[in-house]
Amino acid sequence: MEQLSERLQTPISTTELQRRWAAVRAPMEREQIDVLLMQNNNDHMGGYVKYFTDLPATNGYPLTVVFPRDNLMTLVSQGPFGGVTYPASNSDGVQRGVKQRFTTPSFVSCNYTASYDPELAAQALAPYAGGTIGLVGPSQLSFALVDYLQKGRFSNSRFVDATEHVDKIKAIKSPEEQELIRRAAAMQDGAMRAAFAAVEPGMRDRDIAAIAQCYSQRHGSENGIYLCASMPPDKPVQFSQRHYQNRVIKEGDTIALLVEDSGPGGMYTELGRSCVVGKASSELKDEFAFALEARKFNLALLKPGAACKDIFAEYNAFMRKNGRPEEKRLHCHGQGYDLVERPLIRQDEPMHIEKDMNIVVHPTYIHGRVLSWVCDNYLIGPNGPGERLHRFPEAITELG
Repeated sequence: MEQLSERLQTPISTTELQRRWAAVRAPMEREQIDVLLMQNNNDHMGGYVKYFTDLPATNGYPLTVVFPRDNLMTLVSQGPFGGVTYPASNSDGVQRGVKQRFTTPSFVSCNYTASYDPELAAQALAPYAGGTIGLVGPSQLSFALVDYLQKGRFSNSRFVDATEHVDKIKAIKSPEEQELIRRAAAMQDGAMRAAFAAVEPGMRDRDIAAIAQCYSQRHGSENGIYLCASMPPDKPVQFSQRHYQNRVIKEGDTIALLVEDSGPGGMYTELGRSCVVGKASSELKDEFAFALEARKFNLALLKPGAACKDIFAEYNAFMRKNGRPEEKRLHCHGQGYDLVERPLIRQDEPMHIEKDMNIVVHPTYIHGRVLSWVCDNYLIGPNGPGERLHRFPEAITELG
């Protein structure tokens, strides 16, 4: 049995990685794609690299993966000039399925280093010059990388978008992935409890977010976002990032907190609730009750085979019928190694709902004098959503 490094935090099994590699190579064979090229630079929306390697892309540093149909991978990452390692010949218990890793000290903030990563990626791609190169997640591949390849010795290669082939596989969660998703939801339940238990007038919004973040990271989270906003009972605002979390909490305030972070193993779920420093108004309670009804309506539509655009249309018709704002952004979507992952329940999503998808539902809107919302994750079963993965109470938490 392969011995993994003790430094790895909740690694995925090698058997699971091999399942993914085999699943992806099937459409590569069918479509005659010789090699895949992907690049991420963060672990919020950097799930492709993580999916293939179990290694996160972080800190804005590009992590490039060259994944051949018929060979082991090559990685290109931050590190010293001329760095080369060969994990396949001398297992380090970290880099599985990797033949070689090249390093270079490039920085996206220093434009003159723009060609450093592409030069190394070109070395790995050299055997496939003139062949078919599949790009995975083109919106995350740097212009410098693709431009360098297409204008250089790969000008006679065929570049295709292979993202759809990967997305269809990545969106369906294996039993091992589902277990990690459940662990993420349980971790977030604890983070929300810890944060709400600490709320006191005089604290700032950022203090509440920091408590949730601390709890999650002590229980296996690697990264994520913690959106928080306090507000007077009659002046609703949207919760937001840390830059906007300076307000001092006062008696009677409502506090909205979203914990959207990766759990042990890197899978994302998200939990959103509100608490009140005092007693919740009848208007806040009534609107929360409607948010639960809106979620229930949406959940009933999430059946395998359902088209996402149809679900979105029916949900908005329900909101209009009940005098609430239509969704103009995103109220329901998939999650996995990305905090927002396909499918999106929206008019522009071609994907359909399928069994074993991890779907979060979060109707969120301002109506009257309150912000109303609720946010939880569900795994899609053979007939639709199974049990709610989070266990945090479906209620407005009253403090005092």
